[in-house]
Amino acid sequence: MSSTDPIANLATLIRCPSVTPAEGGALVALEAMLSPLGFKVERVTATDEATPDIENLYARLGSEGPHLMFAGHTDVVPVGNEADWSHPPFAAEIAGGEMYGRGAVDMKGGIACFVAAVARYVEKNGKPKGSISFLITGDEEGPAINGTIKLLQWAAGKGERWDACLVGEPTNPDQLGDMIKIGRRGSVSGKITVHGVQGHAAYPHLADNPVRGILALTQALMDPPFDAGTENFQPSNLEVTTVDVANSAVNVIPARATASFNIRFNDSWGAESLQAEIIARLDRAAKESPLRPGRDPVKYDIVWAERPSHVFLTHNDALISSLSGAVEAVVGRRPKLSTTGGTSDARFIKDYCPVVEFGLVGQTMHMVDERVAVADLETLTAIYETFLERWFGNAAA
Repeated sequence: MSSTDPIANLATLIRCPSVTPAEGGALVALEAMLSPLGFKVERVTATDEATPDIENLYARLGSEGPHLMFAGHTDVVPVGNEADWSHPPFAAEIAGGEMYGRGAVDMKGGIACFVAAVARYVEKNGKPKGSISFLITGDEEGPAINGTIKLLQWAAGKGERWDACLVGEPTNPDQLGDMIKIGRRGSVSGKITVHGVQGHAAYPHLADNPVRGILALTQALMDPPFDAGTENFQPSNLEVTTVDVANSAVNVIPARATASFNIRFNDSWGAESLQAEIIARLDRAAKESPLRPGRDPVKYDIVWAERPSHVFLTHNDALISSLSGAVEAVVGRRPKLSTTGGTSDARFIKDYCPVVEFGLVGQTMHMVDERVAVADLETLTAIYETFLERWFGNAAA
């Protein structure tokens, strides 16, 4: 069947069990879709110490500018308990107008639609007056070490340059046309350890309970708020995600207590300035909150997670207006331009070219019975095709 059909494209991809880090046949299937359209397809395996090898794909149609990249991932999260699914997670069965399967919306559906849109565009117009490339990883749902970041480095090292990128992540909260992501908040994570003195719960004067300290330090991180938000971003928000003393005895004061946290931050901060603010808060709380009155200040360590994600905002009218206009032309309403949500591989791509994100409705992503409305696949394909026409038209103007 022709790759102009997004439903067939998605069914083929879902039937590839590409749970990170397994390729599962998904990239083989994608290559089979792209090669007949004239794409030069290259498979790149990236390696790194202590992380699984990852197979990635880069494909390009055309050799001149302007150059538009479509980016995404074929890897999917585990299915959980398969018995909980009403339809097998890798069967791509259609019921009630919806296709069921792991990756249906996150994000094999977006890839299937973009392939179909490119196939229709080429069928109608011939090769673009410029270039289209696919940058597809198998490591977005994993540690993101051997995926997009290394594939970008590999391609750039070969001389590849891009003018714009569309990431096909599921950006719409309720219905197609709701939202385009034009940026993302940054993300910083860390782990605090408070050091106390272990002892018997009946003899607290001989011990120092680190639980007192970890409560004071985590409270200082969560209050007051870091900011009130900015023009394009919601307020920065820190969440304490774990608190632990690794203590199974109710009559023993533990020797140490730990807490992990993550903060999603806006453009009031950079990763470095935010880390400095966090340390300042911890230092004040440690000084002001001894484990017991009259004792020494709280002693703590902090370890930062590797590679913080930096906040970014895309300012590229040709890209944003082409996509917004395409959405409005197909569904009849203007999408909201947003920076909400978590992170994506757009955080790596932004260092190479302007990037936005737009894909399917994400309500069932990562859930049991992940599924997509079949009608939405045709609608998204129409949006992507219209976007291609508008973007190449604007870029050539």
